[in-house]
Amino acid sequence: MADTLFRVSFLSQGKIYEVYARKVTQDFLFGFVTLEELVFGAHSDLVVDPSEERLKSEFAGVDRSHVPLHALIRIDEVAQQGVARITSLDGNVTPFPGPFYHNPGSGPGRR
Repeated sequence: MADTLFRVSFLSQGKIYEVYARKVTQDFLFGFVTLEELVFGAHSDLVVDPSEERLKSEFAGVDRSHVPLHALIRIDEVAQQGVARITSLDGNVTPFPGPFYHNPGSGPGRR
């Protein structure tokens, strides 16, 4: 289980973030997913990817990150780490319309 690695894609600040994490769990905060043990540096130290370096500095000192469910695009369990990156939103990804949470005690016919 120690070798488990997840590629997580989510929307943040109008861009698509793709990061790698060792742990992805349901959050204690309702409507969030927790990302822990983010992994950077799949590339050689001789080649520097500016996007990955930006992510690395953005998440420096972060123990865990809480991502809202409605911002998630996908979570993949992968065998090998790729390069973490930030890409611009080209209009081909639409956020899920929200809110999608349902309170079973509310709605028509309930008082």
